[in-house]
Amino acid sequence: MAEPLQPVKVKLFSGFIYSDIKVLNDCVNILRDAYGQADFISDEFSFAHTDYYSEMGNSLLKRFISFEQLVKREDLPAVKLFTNSLENRFSENGIRIINIDPGYLTMSNVFLASCKDYYHRIYISDGVYMENELRFTQGRYIPFEWTYPDYQKEEYLNFFRITRNKYSDQLKLENKKKDAV
Repeated sequence: MAEPLQPVKVKLFSGFIYSDIKVLNDCVNILRDAYGQADFISDEFSFAHTDYYSEMGNSLLKRFISFEQLVKREDLPAVKLFTNSLENRFSENGIRIINIDPGYLTMSNVFLASCKDYYHRIYISDGVYMENELRFTQGRYIPFEWTYPDYQKEEYLNFFRITRNKYSDQLKLENKKKDAV
């Protein structure tokens, strides 16, 4: 029988869909205060993959940010609820102007948080679900049948590869510190 083990901490990231760079910067600064400095910021990508965010306007952009501070996996619901509160805080006349999708990366997976249930999502707590978006195997990220089309794009995958490398380095450093004690 296998004994339960506490998993290692994970690499927190957020994806942002927006049109106003000032609102993005304000949200990123608030998240930095809560989760530590950003250690990687992706390029800005054009976002036109769905009409779901049409209330936010035209010419939407997307950017990813990963945070230096590692978090516990069970923190994801609180992070999602916090990012939802930021979306509400920055909304104008009841219409959101930024979408913030937090998630975390392990050495083998990329997970996203959601407040919507669906067949491929697992309920965590507090009205928050988790979706396994990508798996890392044989040196590359592989999508699932439900993976969002934009998460299969090379520029997104590049963000996750770079972030995974940073995470791997952090885990190695933590192991060295434990071994030194």
